[in-house]
Amino acid sequence: MQVAKKNDPLTFWENRENYMKTGFKFGVAVSGLVTMTAFGAWAQDLPKTMVWTSYDVGSAGYAEASAIADAFGKEFGTRVRIQPSGSGIGRLQPLLQGRADYAFLATEAFFVAEGAFDFATRDWGPRELRAVAGRPAGITLIAAGDAGIENVEDARGKRIAFVAGNPSVNVKCEAILAFGGLTLDDVEVVTFPTYGSAMASMTRNESDATCTTPTTSQLYELAESPRGIHYAPLEADNAAGWEGLLKVLPIMSPSDEDVAAGLEEGEIAKMAAYRYPVITTTAEKSADDVYAFIKSLDESYELYKNGTATMSRWTLEKSGKPAIDVPFHEGAIRYLKEKGIWTKEDDAWNEKRIARMDALLAAWEEFLPQNEALSDEEFSQAWMARRAELVSGLN
Repeated sequence: MQVAKKNDPLTFWENRENYMKTGFKFGVAVSGLVTMTAFGAWAQDLPKTMVWTSYDVGSAGYAEASAIADAFGKEFGTRVRIQPSGSGIGRLQPLLQGRADYAFLATEAFFVAEGAFDFATRDWGPRELRAVAGRPAGITLIAAGDAGIENVEDARGKRIAFVAGNPSVNVKCEAILAFGGLTLDDVEVVTFPTYGSAMASMTRNESDATCTTPTTSQLYELAESPRGIHYAPLEADNAAGWEGLLKVLPIMSPSDEDVAAGLEEGEIAKMAAYRYPVITTTAEKSADDVYAFIKSLDESYELYKNGTATMSRWTLEKSGKPAIDVPFHEGAIRYLKEKGIWTKEDDAWNEKRIARMDALLAAWEEFLPQNEALSDEEFSQAWMARRAELVSGLN
């Protein structure tokens, strides 16, 4: 059991220097606007200004977007405005409405591409997105050290923090609970309005556990607090556990994580692997623009690779490979091929993923007019059933 305790809890924003020692190193993008004046040569075709969306301030996704934006400013003079949001819908709407160039997403990229869960509504449905790159990440049930949750099954009857309008957190947590043979009926779901408030809720003793990436800043606060922190293990050899998890969310796999808040040097936490954050854009985005972006991401790597404890995983050999939530953008693939990273097997994966997305989009266009008379709840249930049927046939 990995438990870290100290007598005096620290707040992240008041003690950023301490957190820098654990890997969180922020540039000047504290308020979401990165402006640099000292820079080298401009990257060809990289815009002078860009807008990105990300998770809340204090999240790993915001920290990493900020570090990359800082590097873009220093290296290319590009000004990046980061729009943080605690909900997947809040991160997606600016992108889909053309008000943001890129979005640093979590699993909502997969959900919106499938029209699943919170996106199984008349106003949403499947949307066509493309990935630029995505860092490998780990996730498990993360508990306060004094909550009595040694393993996932111990979460029965405990308070589990969910985030309103955020299936990326909530469905992964539901899947992880299934690893321990639990459903949402077996726990007390406590829903918070934002990601940041949910992640900080354990430190405030408003919840006992949640599911997120283990380097989110609020978890460092939890590890430093009197409650401490513990990672419920997702052992790779627990076949029944993984069968239950993958029935809920079939995009994860076993992972050994060695970078996590409160984890002692040399320790390993058994988690599930996914991609977070995933740099995502629209399919209509110019291939030249995306090529320039991923090229700049690659060329400025040395400037941001130490921005957080896990940012070294943004090397394109790791972040530019399938599997990922949505198909890769053709502009990204062009650069990855030039670098010798993209393979024929990757092409095959991408073509299969595009075919799945195209099938869902076609099914949605057929489904909408046929189900106009249904109530909102009936509509969502009917689409999720149609989607499951379609996906089963594709596999």
